[in-house]
Amino acid sequence: MTAFGGTATAQTAAAPATDPFAGPGKAVNFPDKASFGPMDVTYLNSGTMHPFSTGAKAALEAYQAKRFMDTGFQGVQLNEKRVLEKFAKLINAEADEVTFVQSTTMGENMIVAGLGLADSKAKIVTDTLHFFGSIPLYEELAKQGCEVVWVRDRDGRIDLEDMKKAITPGTKFVALSLVSTINGFEHDLKAVCDLAHAQGALVYADIIHAAGCVPVDVKATGVDFAACASYKWLMGDFGMGFVYARKDVQKLIRRPFVGYYGMSAFKSHIYPYDTPGETIADYAFDDGARGLFAVGTSSESLLAQLDYSLGYILTNGVDRIQAHAQTLTDHLKAELPKRGYQLMTPAGTKTPMVACVLENARTKLNPALEAAKIRITVSQHRFRYSVSVFNDHADIERALAALPKV
Repeated sequence: MTAFGGTATAQTAAAPATDPFAGPGKAVNFPDKASFGPMDVTYLNSGTMHPFSTGAKAALEAYQAKRFMDTGFQGVQLNEKRVLEKFAKLINAEADEVTFVQSTTMGENMIVAGLGLADSKAKIVTDTLHFFGSIPLYEELAKQGCEVVWVRDRDGRIDLEDMKKAITPGTKFVALSLVSTINGFEHDLKAVCDLAHAQGALVYADIIHAAGCVPVDVKATGVDFAACASYKWLMGDFGMGFVYARKDVQKLIRRPFVGYYGMSAFKSHIYPYDTPGETIADYAFDDGARGLFAVGTSSESLLAQLDYSLGYILTNGVDRIQAHAQTLTDHLKAELPKRGYQLMTPAGTKTPMVACVLENARTKLNPALEAAKIRITVSQHRFRYSVSVFNDHADIERALAALPKV
């Protein structure tokens, strides 16, 4: 890669022979440690932040070289349209049903605002395994006059019958996490959508813990809206994600914000040599999700990473990624109870996360995990493993060996 620092060689490096952003040309075997850099820890925390692959790192460096005005990289072109098409393919959406947003939470807030739920004092159903960062959103809506019904989990699951009882006539909106960040529970999204649609309600799914590691099919499930960020299973970074709005419900969204990047046309009538007009400017918005949700610029460095990473995921296949992860999580689920730890993750779960409940988990676990260089998520009263394509059974054994006796 080009050296940065203003030397003469920084301006003479040859551009890569192939598109550095396009993604790998062929599938790999799992575990795939070769596509990731050497790690000085046993990393079982991809559900919090996924490591960069060497390919994503090279794509980022190629973009940086271009921005550094390295003449050898000026022909390297980012392709925003291709990134959106890759994400759309990943979740089986149309390209005009997805666009970029800053984060999952921003996507959810824009959908809630665009539907005018607070203004209409809507009835909303959500559950206690939804992302904890969304709890204040719905508590605030309740303060504004919405009727917010919370479905509570039973043994780490949200029971479909409990959802059916909660989604009554008059319900306008159902919000859930397809895969829960708390314990990896996965909703039967089609069944929930069928229940909601039968009552005239719309469904939003947070798919941050699904897209890239669990098959997501927005058409087959019928979900109306979804959002995710890119720094977890999409193998990108913080600061950008995606929002999905099904084509036939886009007309229900009142544009929550207005910005230049959502426009399909703009013609001013106020600057020198402008064509005169009766308005300050004539403009139109894009007909798809971009016109509803796009506001300002997206991170181009993230586009470079995501172009490569989405290519990696699509080339290798989410089904294969999930199958590999399941061999590791099955191992954890079998061994953790033998060591006296109480699983929070329901039996039969096929997501790449395994969580346990443990009072004062940080005090009890962190010293031993740090000494053994094991990286997992440790919360106040629970801990969670999240595995990915580079993990193997040796990683699991090291992590289990590091656990103190209960």
